[in-house]
Amino acid sequence: MKNVKIITTTLLLIAVSGGLIAFGLKSEVPQKVMDAFTQKFPKAKSIQWDKESDTEWEAEFKMNGVEYSANFLEDGTWKETEHELAKKEIPADIYASLMKEFPLYKVEEAEISETEEGPVYEFAIEKGKTKMEVVVDMKGAIVKKELKGATEDKD
Repeated sequence: MKNVKIITTTLLLIAVSGGLIAFGLKSEVPQKVMDAFTQKFPKAKSIQWDKESDTEWEAEFKMNGVEYSANFLEDGTWKETEHELAKKEIPADIYASLMKEFPLYKVEEAEISETEEGPVYEFAIEKGKTKMEVVVDMKGAIVKKELKGATEDKD
């Protein structure tokens, strides 16, 4: 019984401290960022803020049942919004372009990213121990590819 009380108390303290940390971080978000976010995403729910860099803030939130992230500069300038796509949501022509350039790779994660320059698809792909991030424009052209992790087999 004593162990149950200790575990319950510990869990309660963790929950309360997590809430206080989240509250403290939200209070640090510049008002210009909060205002720009609210204007761009008035229906956002479950908003959590994180400091991405010295000059950029990221909000993770839900909207219409979909999880999003959006980045803003400290002056309130919107930079990017992303949300994950299920593999079945990837347009066939985009997927075909990706597989033509990277045959035998497996799509680990797919997102659509919107910026001032327009939307693009972002993929985390993997073949064996080789991992890449690939960006594909709306026409299916590969616009960026970056090796993320390649390790040699130790056989």
